[in-house]
Amino acid sequence: MIALIDIASAYVSFERVFDPTLESVPAVVLSNNDGMIVASSKEAKALGLDLGRPWFELKPHAQRMGLRALSSNYELYADMSRRFHTILERFGPGHQEYSVDEGFVEISPRIAKDPEALTALGHEMKDTIRQLIGVPVGVGIAHTRTEAKLANKATRKIPVFNGVCVWPATRPEWRQQLMSRLPVSEVWGIASRLELRLAALGITTIADLAAADPVMIRKAFNVVVMRTALELRGVACIPAEEDRTGKKDQLIVSRSFSEKVTTKDGMRQALSVYAQQASTRLVKHGQVAKILTAFAGTSHYTEQVRYPSQVVRLPFPTADPVELTRAAHRLLPQIEEGVRWARAGIVLTDLRPTAVIQPLELFRHPHEDAGIATIIDKVQKKTGRDLLGLGWGGMRPGPSWQMHRGMLSPRATTHWDELLTVHA
Repeated sequence: MIALIDIASAYVSFERVFDPTLESVPAVVLSNNDGMIVASSKEAKALGLDLGRPWFELKPHAQRMGLRALSSNYELYADMSRRFHTILERFGPGHQEYSVDEGFVEISPRIAKDPEALTALGHEMKDTIRQLIGVPVGVGIAHTRTEAKLANKATRKIPVFNGVCVWPATRPEWRQQLMSRLPVSEVWGIASRLELRLAALGITTIADLAAADPVMIRKAFNVVVMRTALELRGVACIPAEEDRTGKKDQLIVSRSFSEKVTTKDGMRQALSVYAQQASTRLVKHGQVAKILTAFAGTSHYTEQVRYPSQVVRLPFPTADPVELTRAAHRLLPQIEEGVRWARAGIVLTDLRPTAVIQPLELFRHPHEDAGIATIIDKVQKKTGRDLLGLGWGGMRPGPSWQMHRGMLSPRATTHWDELLTVHA
């Protein structure tokens, strides 16, 4: 048996811990540069304020709607997430961090045989997290990860569960009815394109997928979709190490500029900063990249929309910030002075584990063995990201286009001068 614990409206819930005035009011968290909604409270969702809505369209109506908006407080969210996952480790040795606001916990066989004990454990998880860090969670418990995700979803949509759903303890006819009503897109890992392909075979609901012939599913799609179908039947076949796929296929570092970049040197600095950040992430995940794509873009609302890009096949797979920066700068000949560039970014693909890539000495550069990306990352974590950078990424003054967060709440758990003050 396995439990999936998911924080409800995580970013908003984190903000509410330190600002009780946000409770029970429509609240949203905005993306970089306060561009669009990336998280909504249930009250905001009830007003139709879903993810992706541009803030500039909502801002004139915010006061009338009673809407509260906040800039993304990444420092606070990362620290609260760390605390959340630390608590989950108490409940089982098989804890797996799935995302910022979700984690799996493997349940001991002794408890797994007793439905009442499972329900009690789920409520203990929910109450402990609420007590220690102040956020509401839903707990879904089932035989497989896919079923646990489905059970967790049920806790959000069906109040009678009171935040905890033990999937096998529910009535079989109820489960069948629910799965027959929910579209197949509600299943973990079934995206919109795959939903359309499944529909062509007459598979439109979760129940349809669970009842489908696994061999036929594998032939028509792949082994991943077949495993999902089997998991809906209670057959555990998705190992923990396959759950996280975010960094396996590609790595993207991209931002919209708070102030438009109009010079080639400004773009050079942006690409240098992004290449350095991409290098740090590769090192953290033990990966190297073979292909780099650098791109830039103007606003969608300009008369002449421009999106230049440059694909660079690196001489050998690498995570070295010097090599990645050089490759990113290959975009610069396409950058015209005077054009108001609104964003830029880097996409790394053909990622491979560092351990299996050992280039010949002839193709290695001496600076690669210096661990520059690791050194810069350690310094920045201790002193701040503005103190040290590589090449143009470390030029002073720092870039004026850095992320704008005009409605940033206090970073109450990571910055001494922003700690919460409690008055007795």
